[in-house]
Amino acid sequence: MFTTELMIAFLSLTLLEIVLGIDNIIFIAILAGKLPKEQQDFARKMGISLAVVSRIGLLFTLGWVLKLKEPLFTILETSISGKDLVLIVGGLFLIGKATYEIHHKVNLIHDEHKGGKAPASLFWMLMQVMAIDVVFSLDSVITAVGVTDNIPVIIAAVIVSVVVMLIFSGPIVRFVDKHPAIKLLALSFLLLIGFLLVAEGFHHKIPKGYIYFAMAFSLGIEMLQMWQENNTRKATLAGKGPETH
Repeated sequence: MFTTELMIAFLSLTLLEIVLGIDNIIFIAILAGKLPKEQQDFARKMGISLAVVSRIGLLFTLGWVLKLKEPLFTILETSISGKDLVLIVGGLFLIGKATYEIHHKVNLIHDEHKGGKAPASLFWMLMQVMAIDVVFSLDSVITAVGVTDNIPVIIAAVIVSVVVMLIFSGPIVRFVDKHPAIKLLALSFLLLIGFLLVAEGFHHKIPKGYIYFAMAFSLGIEMLQMWQENNTRKATLAGKGPETH
C-alpha cells in the first residue's frame, strides 16, 4: 500500500472517484430537495453512503462485472454488451428524470401545492438513488480497474472519496436547493450526462471533460449574474438606485 506506485494509484483513483461522484451529488441534491426539510440531510448521507455499498459490492463481483463487457446482441451493426445495456437504460432514466423535473420547474409546478398529492417519499428517493448508483458505480469500477488491479487500494480510494463528498455535499445540496437557476443548471447537467451515457452505450465515446467545462462555464456566468443582482439590490436598499451604463 505504501509503495510509490500504489500511492500514486490511490491518489489518482481518489481524485477520479470524487470527480465521478459529482453526478451522484447533483442527482441526490435534486431528489433530496423534494423531501421534507427534516429528512433531507439523512437522505443526502444515505444516498452517498449507498454509492459506497454499490461500488464495493461490484468490486467483489469483479469477474461478473468484467463479463458484462462481452457482446449480447447487435443493434444497427453495433454490438451491445451487458455494460452497454446498463449505460443505455441508466442514461434514458436520467434523461427522463431530468426532463420531468425541468418541466416542473419551468412551469412553476410544485408538488406540495398539488391538491391531494402526497409529499415525496424517502423510500422512493433512495430506490432511485440506488438504481442510478449502479450505473455510475459500474462505469467507476471498470475505470478504476483500468488504473490498478489492487482491490484494497480501490476500496480505500472509494471510502476516502465518499468522506470528501459527505463533507462538501451538504453545502452543495443546500445551495442547489436555494437557487432555482442553479437547480435548472444542475438538471441540465444531468440531462447531458444522460445523453453521454446513452452515447457511450452505443460506443460513441464523448469525454466528460467537455460537459464539465460547459457546465462550469455556465455556472460561472450564473454566479456573476447573482453577484450583479445582489449588488444592485444593495444599492437600491441604500437609496442609490441601480447604476446604468
